Amino acid sequence: MTEKDPPSRLIGYARVSTYGQTLDAQLEQLKAAGCARIYREKVTGARADRKELLKMLKHLAAGDVVTVTRIDRLARSTFDLFAIVKQIADAGARFRSLAEPWADTGTSTGRLMLAVLGGLADVERDLIRTRTAEGRVRAKARGQHMGRPPALTPKQQAEARQRRAEGATLKELARSYDVSPATISRLSLTVDSA
Repeated sequence: MTEKDPPSRLIGYARVSTYGQTLDAQLEQLKAAGCARIYREKVTGARADRKELLKMLKHLAAGDVVTVTRIDRLARSTFDLFAIVKQIADAGARFRSLAEPWADTGTSTGRLMLAVLGGLADVERDLIRTRTAEGRVRAKARGQHMGRPPALTPKQQAEARQRRAEGATLKELARSYDVSPATISRLSLTVDSA
């Protein structure tokens, strides 16, 4: 006697960006496509921490079919789309878009498109990295400080170093300047290395 494979669960994901928009049209299309469970949220697609998306990905099982009305409902960039679809595929599930028939990982064309998306995501990541590095170089050339501003003013730093040299503990200094002991410790290190 052989066990039957469990039937595929059709799972929908619907998203709108703003609270002024409604999910009605997407929900109607996903129900018509046979989705019994639909994860829905009103949040920008640029956010990586979408609660319902993360919940859906966590509960995927092999054989499930994740359906969206359009791929832009799932992700806003090629990089994010590839990462999410890869998570779906890694769970043994399938992804499909109702508006884009080529975006179906259950077909050879869909799997090819996933591979192409992976390549495009790598190119996108490299372009972002290059533009970020170029922007950093330009900002430094203009004399702009990179990173977070210092927690203490130069005057406070000098004062803290002096007090530390006179025997004040890291905890005392941190408490008096409302910073972490690590911040005070780094000040001491800059004096020692100078």
